[in-house]
Amino acid sequence: MAMELTGRVIKLLPEQTGTGTNGEWKRRDFIIETDDQYPKKACFSAWAARVADVASLNEGDKVKVSFDVNSREYNEKWYNDLRPWKIEKVGEGAAPSAPAGQPVSEGDAFAANPEAGDDLPF
Repeated sequence: MAMELTGRVIKLLPEQTGTGTNGEWKRRDFIIETDDQYPKKACFSAWAARVADVASLNEGDKVKVSFDVNSREYNEKWYNDLRPWKIEKVGEGAAPSAPAGQPVSEGDAFAANPEAGDDLPF
């Protein structure tokens, strides 16, 4: 099951490392808060190669996280894990739509949004 959530990074937790039956592992958790009327918080656990993606984040960055939900049982208790497989910065940290220093002409603006020209006064 793949899901998406957009929000602001409110906490970056330190990287954790260890050794398991399958060898060395590393993990880094981060928490985002949604911008909904009633904000929700979600803790994501990035493993292995995704730890580098988390290292590029800063607290306050707005991100869109695509993730899978994983549940496991231990001693008759169930634990949920949100594992991101794609982390994208959105808003201020995202790449600009037009190169800096180049003004957008009205023709370009109309081409990007053709319905904008339908609101004529005559």
